[in-house]
Amino acid sequence: MKNLWEETGFDTTLESLEVDARLPRELAELVYASRLLGRESRLVMHGGGNTSVKSQLTDVLGYKVNVLFIKGSGVDLADVTAYDFTPVRIEPLDKLMQMVLSGENLTNEDLKRFSNRELKNFLFLNLFSLTDHMVKNGLTPSIETLLHAFLPHKYIYHTHSQALLTLTNQPNGEKLCREVFGDRFGIVPYMRPGLELACSAEQIYAENRDVEGLVLLKHGLVTFGETSKKAYDLMIGAVSELEDRIEQAERNVFPSVDLPEKLLPVEKVAPVIRGACAMEKVPESRDYESFVLDFRTSPEIMEYVNCDDLESLTRKGSMTPDFIIRTKNLPLVLPVPDASEPERFRQGVHDAVDAYKKEYSAYFTKQQQASGINVDMLDPLPRVVLVPGLGLFGLGKTLKDARTTADIATSTAEAVLQAESIGCFESISEHEVFGIEYWDMEQAKVKKVQHDVFAGKVAMVTGAAGAIGLATAKAFKDRGAEIAILDLDAESLEKAKNKLGPDTLAVVCDVTDRSSVSSAFTKICRKFGGVDIVVSNVGAAIQGRIGEVADDVLRKSFELNFFSHQAISQEAVAIMKQQGMGGNLLYNVSKQAVNPGPDFGPYGLPKAAALFLVRQYALDHGRDGIRANGINADRIRSGLLNEDMISSRSKARGLSVREYMAGNLLKLEVTAEDVADAFIHLALERKTTGSITTVDGGNIAAALR
Repeated sequence: MKNLWEETGFDTTLESLEVDARLPRELAELVYASRLLGRESRLVMHGGGNTSVKSQLTDVLGYKVNVLFIKGSGVDLADVTAYDFTPVRIEPLDKLMQMVLSGENLTNEDLKRFSNRELKNFLFLNLFSLTDHMVKNGLTPSIETLLHAFLPHKYIYHTHSQALLTLTNQPNGEKLCREVFGDRFGIVPYMRPGLELACSAEQIYAENRDVEGLVLLKHGLVTFGETSKKAYDLMIGAVSELEDRIEQAERNVFPSVDLPEKLLPVEKVAPVIRGACAMEKVPESRDYESFVLDFRTSPEIMEYVNCDDLESLTRKGSMTPDFIIRTKNLPLVLPVPDASEPERFRQGVHDAVDAYKKEYSAYFTKQQQASGINVDMLDPLPRVVLVPGLGLFGLGKTLKDARTTADIATSTAEAVLQAESIGCFESISEHEVFGIEYWDMEQAKVKKVQHDVFAGKVAMVTGAAGAIGLATAKAFKDRGAEIAILDLDAESLEKAKNKLGPDTLAVVCDVTDRSSVSSAFTKICRKFGGVDIVVSNVGAAIQGRIGEVADDVLRKSFELNFFSHQAISQEAVAIMKQQGMGGNLLYNVSKQAVNPGPDFGPYGLPKAAALFLVRQYALDHGRDGIRANGINADRIRSGLLNEDMISSRSKARGLSVREYMAGNLLKLEVTAEDVADAFIHLALERKTTGSITTVDGGNIAAALR
């Protein structure tokens, strides 16, 4: 592993952080080393790992107080800031250690109760300060705070090195580590993070205070030093030694399962998985909790998922207990997606998910009774899905969560294959898994994450580079949905994506070309796993006197203002039916559909047809749980009603621009954001379909009822 430490980068980091005089220099040094560790996915992943430094601060009374700056729970080391480290008073931690190690007036039940229920409160109450940043981001001291406090060193770094986990997740893991390190590292048997692990680590360290670090079996690697660079150098050096040992082993060749001639593609498989892994919030409500999917494949992943012994390999458990809360202990293994039998595969997926849920429920019941912990069961759904012949999927309530899961699953696959080449991969026991998964300290990580109403949903918006389209995409994104935007203008589409964020999928699409529409949905399914909400917003106000307009002009308008909606709807419905959890079709119709204007026949006629298209989809696909609703808007500043048109129309009527734009019953201008809010409203109305909502400030001539 490459040592990334650079003195120039170190100095630059110090200069940037020392602007705030309240921050001690050693904290700035910690930030630099932490970011280096966080940049290496073979060391830490997505909030994993911990770093700390012992320092001294002055309280409001002028007293010097020894504190431990330790990374807040769940913060990513790669982009950690000085304000992400929580300052905990060391004196109470030292007293706790002395009390525990002496055994005075403490029974095993006392320790168990403290570790299970009181530890997080103890740490929180002994914070030196509680900053606005900590409150805003829900930062709490790491589970490993006691481990860092009980060791005397100034800088302490703790990673989940993949190489370390490969060697220690073995029946003879301790022996393998001794072969690499000799006596330079203390070796701590597996224990749940927290008080028990901290006490064990302190005792192992006390036996030999000259060690360079500690190996936490089946968990991680700890190095320490009196300078930030010393602790960092020891970490990189130790991991390099572990990696060298792994490379010495001859890589096993794993027999592969027989695959059919043709496999279903990812875009056909993903919606099936997504639907099978959804759960109704209330029985028979057709209102589902769903996941976003992130697909991965590589030669290493393919070697893993194509193993003919994949089922037994996956049942060996998680790579490290820190990942269980994100990935669950076991992945779901699916049948091979044979393209010649798509319905058989679909049924096989649902059967596999049902079996997984039953097994998880049985595991929970058994271990809850054995442990006596009074907790509610988490959802029984998998977070990692392995598909022979294709690769793996990570599942999450957001794309970010799904990526995190997929990253961990990818590393796990590589670690398991390496471990099986060295010996036999062996994780922690089922009882120990339950102790981590349902521990208060781990549950706190889950409970502090609050998702918005459309989390787990995928929304697609056409004409998204325009005013209404962009406002609508933003409205759904702000409420938690993953967003795909379509438009014909590549440059404008890119600008829209920049406003919405990097996770937005932007697809240049000609909605009048069926193959272009189909390709767009393929990209959406490959990116997110499927689609739930489709806002068919595209349109153009083509004009002409109906008795004189040319046929090609009228046909062009129908292609854009009617047939594009039909093409988009058909593609969406096919995916929604595969998912089996309903969906939302939303249309930007127009007041022209019911209140036509002179010389707007080429625009109004296809819009009238589009209005009835909404109702036909409601009629034909309500049985599939798919709702179809539309918006009739009027006088919205957009590409259809630009500034020049507004100016000329207002002058022709002898009105000011403000009077013209507010020319409705409410005397208020209607904006693109108002239309977006109406789309949000319709998407949330679970028992409304076939409805047309007017967003025009009041226009009786355009009212449907």
